[in-house]
Amino acid sequence: MHWEVALSTETFGHNSVDPRSNGLFGVYVHWPFCAAKCPYCDFNSHVHRGEFDEATYVESYAAELAHFAKQTPGRTVQSIFFGGGTPSLMDPRSVEGILNAISKHWVIDPRAEITLEANPTSVEAERFRGYRSAGVNRVSLGVQSLREGPLAELGRRHSVDEAIAAVRLAQSIFPRSSFDLIYSRPRQTLDEWQDELTEALWLAEAGHVSLYQLTIEMGTRYYDLFRAGKLKMPDEDLSADFYEMTQELTQKAGLPAYEISNHARPGQESRHNLIYWRYGEYVGVGPGAHGRLLINNQRHATATEKMPFDWQKRVQARGHGMVTDDILTWEEEGDELLVMGLRLREGIDPRRFHKISGRAISERQINELRSIGFVETLPNGFIRVTDKGWPVLDAVVADLAA
Repeated sequence: MHWEVALSTETFGHNSVDPRSNGLFGVYVHWPFCAAKCPYCDFNSHVHRGEFDEATYVESYAAELAHFAKQTPGRTVQSIFFGGGTPSLMDPRSVEGILNAISKHWVIDPRAEITLEANPTSVEAERFRGYRSAGVNRVSLGVQSLREGPLAELGRRHSVDEAIAAVRLAQSIFPRSSFDLIYSRPRQTLDEWQDELTEALWLAEAGHVSLYQLTIEMGTRYYDLFRAGKLKMPDEDLSADFYEMTQELTQKAGLPAYEISNHARPGQESRHNLIYWRYGEYVGVGPGAHGRLLINNQRHATATEKMPFDWQKRVQARGHGMVTDDILTWEEEGDELLVMGLRLREGIDPRRFHKISGRAISERQINELRSIGFVETLPNGFIRVTDKGWPVLDAVVADLAA
């Protein structure tokens, strides 16, 4: 079944006055398989080299979607995101099958954004056209660097030329696209990042780029090297300089930050990620996927089995692969709203926080943070973190949540 969606140039926004359900609803599909495991990656990704019946595996996604659909009737899907892992290793027919399963259970907004993450090494024109034909209208490419040496150190399997070709191909086939870069890398200098970022912003004509500072996560190869003293990371002052330079160059290029690590021209923001950051609802299917669902006026935090084939067995036996289904307290909901919403340039509505959490944000805390230039109150009453406060966002959130 082939189907198409139209795109709006308007920024995806709030569409409900209900404080517990702001009308935002998306579906996240996790594809866990990768060709190789990158040394910095702590995502739920697995290298599988044995026999693999992809069509049968995809049937488990349809079954799990049916389970969650029974819990969330009447929703309108505004965004679908295929993440991983490496979803661009999927057969386009598998993507189409999952999209068809989603369309059977919920109404899909005609402006829905349907994103698929891809690695440049798994990009082929025919495969991209297959995804486009299946209904995908946005691709996010894991480029990570535009320099050969760092690409190798980051465990990436593509060259700079392959990355640039993949970005150009995506821009020619999909209405919307983005790519990721990692900076503040070992031994990287500010001058090197300025040159690389300038080149990237010239390449990002589609209007969206995600720029992440390298972080050392437990359970990764980089973590082991760091603990052994074999990986030297930039200190806090240099990291702050990297961040400040990034904000200045992206702003000048017309791609300001709308979230702490994401930059876009107006209208090109990632609609799916905005569902997370605006604290909407989302179904998470596939191994290790997380979800947030309002069921009987209670917000459920769901998570599925991480191991790919154990997840499949659970779905076959029970109709879903969930291993966690926690009902959040109002206080926990309020904390999550702060953590997610304060990442956004638009900030959060303190009135919604009050209605969700049952408590107000302390005016004393707001005034203290405002006095040192870390937060500001906008004309619409929203509270947002300033440019000065963003580098210490975790501390700001902790203060407001206290």
